[in-house]
Amino acid sequence: MSRSIIHNAIQQRFEWTEDNILSVLDYELQNGVMTIMHTGVPEAVGGRGIAADLTTFAMDTARENGWLVRPVCSYAAAFLHRHHEYADLRT
Repeated sequence: MSRSIIHNAIQQRFEWTEDNILSVLDYELQNGVMTIMHTGVPEAVGGRGIAADLTTFAMDTARENGWLVRPVCSYAAAFLHRHHEYADLRT
């Protein structure tokens, strides 16, 4: 599924709204390192691949901007462990 994910750079997060429910991936950017703090998908829209899509979008954004990624969020850490194509981004 193609999602219209919004990069809200001011609030340092990626956003997706489905069924009027907001899901987010929060990060902090400092010295070219995007630290992924939290991936939040409410239970009402869980199981639809939203967290994976948000994380993929975040990784692609990091790559486009030349950022490294530090996954503090357990979901993002597991995602990076499973998706070796992003291994070069990990700090």
